[in-house]
Amino acid sequence: MAFFGNQFSDVVEWDEFREDMIFWKWTNQEIKKGSRLIIRPGQDAIFLNNGKIEGVFEDDGEYDIESEIVPFLSTLKGFRFGFNSGMRVEVLFVNTKEFVVRWGTKNPINIPAPGLPGGMPIRANGTFQFKVNDYVGFIDKIAGIRDSYLVDEVKIRLTAVLDQLLMKWITKEGKNMFNLQANAHEIGRGILDDLNMEMMDDGMKVTGFQIMSFNYPQEIQDMINKNASIGMVGDVSKYQQISVADAMGKSSGSNTASDMAGMMMGMNIAKEMMDGQKESSSQNQPAEGNSDSQAASDSGIAPNFCPNCGQKNEGAKFCPNCGQKLA
Repeated sequence: MAFFGNQFSDVVEWDEFREDMIFWKWTNQEIKKGSRLIIRPGQDAIFLNNGKIEGVFEDDGEYDIESEIVPFLSTLKGFRFGFNSGMRVEVLFVNTKEFVVRWGTKNPINIPAPGLPGGMPIRANGTFQFKVNDYVGFIDKIAGIRDSYLVDEVKIRLTAVLDQLLMKWITKEGKNMFNLQANAHEIGRGILDDLNMEMMDDGMKVTGFQIMSFNYPQEIQDMINKNASIGMVGDVSKYQQISVADAMGKSSGSNTASDMAGMMMGMNIAKEMMDGQKESSSQNQPAEGNSDSQAASDSGIAPNFCPNCGQKNEGAKFCPNCGQKLA
């Protein structure tokens, strides 16, 4: 409970409103007879007495405190204004909007990756949204001991734990270390749940968490871009040799982790292409029944049976039954 002076106020309103302020506490004044309360759109007014909520008023507008507010206060509804004395009470104005905050990792996060002893260094950025949703918890943990609270203070608190949460959920949901964006929704959903656990006791809720992009070191990003054009390479074995040789050639003056990553990517993609070629080749093989006839036809020798009607042939160049050319 703050100390109040002898100055009385005719109007109770949010004097220091700013878009990035989560709440502001009206203090150090007393409310006298005839005072009015002004609630602007996007604000709630909470009357406090000795740190306890007396009443919450959510509809914007202008109110006569004695006739329209006091009758609804929990323990002060019997209070009657005197002409020379005021009601000693605090009014907490809360910004009810959903705040949008941009975030980004300050340092690379080394995500464990097979074949990379030091891990894969990754940065990320995006946005998250939050709002006040529980006035009791909010007043108990924050507003009860402060006069105002800014969005930047929430951002500092949440970004302090984001590195650990990103590592946790990338490890869980990052199916492809070189294309984490494909699993960004699942990773973000896990982080959102953990952030809500962090904020729950303070009366605030994280309503959304988005990952806009994952950023790799330049060497690895260049290799990803290079591998994106793999479809233009015809000789798979040659591509594999070039990728490995290229990575080995740069190893003396570049980052070992990025070189190993490049080798892994090249070999994996080459293997996938070779497997695809094998599958395509097996699908395009001619039917077993026609293989002998096709081979004979290609060599210029007439087959023993007509491939069109099945009639036995004695060396003729045309089928005696259907006239099909045999050689």
